[in-house]
Amino acid sequence: MKNQNNHIDPNAKIGKSTKIEPFSFIDKDVKIGDNCWIGNNVTIYSGARIGNNVKIFPGAVISSIPQDLKFGGENTTVQIGDNSIIREFVTISRGTTDKLTTKIGKNCLIMAYSHLAHDCIVENNCIIVNSVQIGGHVHIGEYAIIGGGTLVHQFSKIGAHSMIAGGSLVRKDVPPFCKAGKEPLSFRGVNSIGLKRRNYSNDQINHIQNIFRILYLEGRNNSQAIKKIESDLEDSIEKKIVLYFFSESKRGIIKGLMD
Repeated sequence: MKNQNNHIDPNAKIGKSTKIEPFSFIDKDVKIGDNCWIGNNVTIYSGARIGNNVKIFPGAVISSIPQDLKFGGENTTVQIGDNSIIREFVTISRGTTDKLTTKIGKNCLIMAYSHLAHDCIVENNCIIVNSVQIGGHVHIGEYAIIGGGTLVHQFSKIGAHSMIAGGSLVRKDVPPFCKAGKEPLSFRGVNSIGLKRRNYSNDQINHIQNIFRILYLEGRNNSQAIKKIESDLEDSIEKKIVLYFFSESKRGIIKGLMD
């Protein structure tokens, strides 16, 4: 576990069978679970809470002080769930007084050079591709995939099972179950391939497609579309998820298909 070329604070808690490669820095008030691998030249500052079977590749910086001028040194954390992979030169800032934590769920893949700012919540099984830059207070639902080089505005919400094309600018909220692309970012269809891979049935996918047909393809505004969905479509978990997402949006929702 320890190497003479590392700096591991004696108060850090390191789990069983966790390996830390040379030239890494582990600060005080750090907890790392069992069977983790910490690569060369990784920096893990105070407040990191890392689960089991996590891999962190060379050059990553975890739990750095938020890039927020309002931050006053509060005791906040970064949480990384079991089995997640943090690739080269990823930077993850710890939380502020807003949520007190920045959280990465279980089974996530955060690819090289990506940045997750303070108070972000990334749910389980997400993939964030190379060089994605995520502003503070962003919430990303489970199984979302964000294409490489995407920029995500602070306070944005990205729904579960959504897929965002590489190089996108995310200024508004992206609903669950959909694909988004083009500039300005807009709805490009239901993420049916991703849903099939996650064992959604054809009936469920067709139901989701009917929801988004009403929302985006029949010329209604959001209020009109939501009323029609509530009255015309049978109740389902997927319907509740979509309607709740729309009701909770603060930044507004991405627009429909655009040429």
